[in-house]
Amino acid sequence: MAERVEIAGLKIDSVLHRFVEEEALPGTGVTSADFWEGLAAIVSDMTPRNRALLEKRDAFQVTIDAWNREHRDSGIAMDAYQAFLKEIDYIVPEGPDFDVATTNVDPEIATLAGPQLVVPVMNARFALNAANARWGSLYDALYGTDALGDLPKGKGYDPERGGRVIAWAKAFLDEAAPLANAKWEDATGLAVEDGRLMVATGDGSTGLADPGQFAGSATSDGGWAHFLLKNNGLGIEILVNRDTDIGKTDPAGIATVNLEAALTTIQDCEDSVAAVDAEDKTVVYRNWLGLMKRDLVETFEKGGETITRKMYDDFEYTGPDGKPFTVKCNSLMLVR
Repeated sequence: MAERVEIAGLKIDSVLHRFVEEEALPGTGVTSADFWEGLAAIVSDMTPRNRALLEKRDAFQVTIDAWNREHRDSGIAMDAYQAFLKEIDYIVPEGPDFDVATTNVDPEIATLAGPQLVVPVMNARFALNAANARWGSLYDALYGTDALGDLPKGKGYDPERGGRVIAWAKAFLDEAAPLANAKWEDATGLAVEDGRLMVATGDGSTGLADPGQFAGSATSDGGWAHFLLKNNGLGIEILVNRDTDIGKTDPAGIATVNLEAALTTIQDCEDSVAAVDAEDKTVVYRNWLGLMKRDLVETFEKGGETITRKMYDDFEYTGPDGKPFTVKCNSLMLVR
């Protein structure tokens, strides 16, 4: 039987107790006594409520099972079934209209629409992949999936498929961030002039049809130039690097196009079905703590290589007004 530590009227598995004392509490300003006494108060308050709710759920299940057995041979009429569920208070009357007022809600929830991921937080690799899924390469997504109507064949880079990917991506840019007097396939270079994105073409240069879509620019190591556009509040990042395999074949040097994708992630403790004891659950809590502290790291072997996963750092851009700003590179994470 697992060793337990008795504190504040609770019996805590020693593995969990050690994690809380040595990893979770340091740096929070919460003392050990305050934490365990607070937890004990919550357990004392919520246990009878949860037990009553579980008993109510079991009673519902017994009653509903009996009703279905009684009617299984004669067929189930939905009107009669709904009347029965209302009779046992499984379905309750709709209440009056009400308003919910909230403040300080993250834009990823309050104003922006985008994909959401759900992952088991017990798997550090999955959890990190989801946290880093806020941005993704449109080129990679098109090349590696059947979004073009077929899957890639063979190994290595297929120039014909790559050409289709680039054409699709530039057609997407024509819809999401069109140029004023040209198509993106005509672009031969990108630059920022007087706070505006200017795109060189064979016929001169042009800007965005809506100059307000240009959000900023940046450079990074390795000769990368970053140009950030916005469409419906979501980011489109055009990366230029003529020294890359793709960029050197592109008239404008465009190496890839990144899209803002999974804005939010549910790091799910419920999905961690293998977490059956205190040792397993401590893994879940440790991974979540690592995400919150941004120091979670996972190393694994893939394709004969050792790969290390960690959370991406946010990226610094310069806006059209010349002022720096930060672009989030991780999804907004919620825990369940």
